[in-house]
Parts: sequence; C-alpha cells; structure tokens
Amino acid sequence: MNRSRSSNAWLREHVNDAYVQRARAEGFRSRAAYKLVEIDDKDRLIHPGDVVVDLGATPGGWSQVATKRMHGRGHVIAVDLLEMVPLRGVTFVQGDFREQEVLDVLGKLLEGEKVGLILSDMSPNISGIPACDQARGTYLAELALEFARNWLKPDGAFLVKFFQGDGFTDFMLEMRKNFELVSVRKPGASRDRSREVYLLGRTLKA
Repeated sequence: MNRSRSSNAWLREHVNDAYVQRARAEGFRSRAAYKLVEIDDKDRLIHPGDVVVDLGATPGGWSQVATKRMHGRGHVIAVDLLEMVPLRGVTFVQGDFREQEVLDVLGKLLEGEKVGLILSDMSPNISGIPACDQARGTYLAELALEFARNWLKPDGAFLVKFFQGDGFTDFMLEMRKNFELVSVRKPGASRDRSREVYLLGRTLKA
C-alpha cells in the first residue's frame, strides 16, 4: 500500500528534523530527550541521589537524560504501556498507569521512599476526535498529579505534559492548589504546531 501524502510529508520532516539528527548522533533514543534537557538546563530539576519516576517513558529518552545527569547516584523508575529496551540505572515497569496494579508495583519499588522528581510525558492513543483526545490527555495528567500528591518530596518537582485546550485552565488551577510555584514551559524541541506544553510544579503545599 502506498503511503499517503501526509505520511510521506511527516516522514520527510522527521528525517530532516535537527533534533532527530542530533539524537542519533548523541545516542539518545528520541528527539524528546531535548525537551527535558532544555527544561532541566533552565530549572535544575534532576539531582544526583534522587529517585526519579518517569511516566510514559518509552522509548526512554527522558530516562536517559535523568540517569546521565545523576552520574550514577540515584535511581530512575520508568513506566509505560509499551515495552522499553533496558537502560542501565533504570527499573522499568510495563503496564497501564491507569490500573491499580501498576500503582501497587510502583509502591513496592519505592518502599515508602519519597520521590525527588516526577516526570510525565504520557499521551493518549490518538483517535482523531479532538474532544475525546483532549479528555484522555487531561485524565492522564490528572492521574500523574494525584501520584505526585502521594509520592513527591515536599521540596520535589513535578513536570507534566498537557495539551492546551479544554480543561487547561482548570488543570492549572489544580496545579496551583498543590504547588507553591507553577510554571509553563514550551521547549524548542516541542514542535511549534503542537499544542503541547509542560507544566512544572515545585514545592508541594502542606
């Protein structure tokens, strides 16, 4: 079957993308790694010795950035519905973050230890129905925020992807209810046409 014009255009854009080429040259598994690189360069989120939880981790670009920047001190727990090729210093949990079973596994791995940084780059499976996709993405962000409420250190940080649209203002309000500082980040590796932004919460409110 011949590819559609749109898929051919996407493939050409992907192959010629500067971040894709840079990721290949520098050994990162995805161009998305540079989103976290830019945000961490600005906000200093990753600290050696911390526990980092990476939600929606596959193929592992963000986990790679976290492990490199912790210099062998600390631990990354990565979660995704899809399989991920193993990474040194990363414990991978394959499963659906919406399911209690996965949360139970995370709880056992953490053994009561609070987390220094929670990353969520989770996205829903795209249906092509904007209202449905927005609702699914919002739900994933809400689940990640609930996890952060339960497991984040008081002085920890929470970085979550959110698609601008319905629910954005309400979610920002929820972030501000839970964190002393809330910022919006749109890294250069996030394509201009994409509605995705990253919301950063720091210092949990008592």
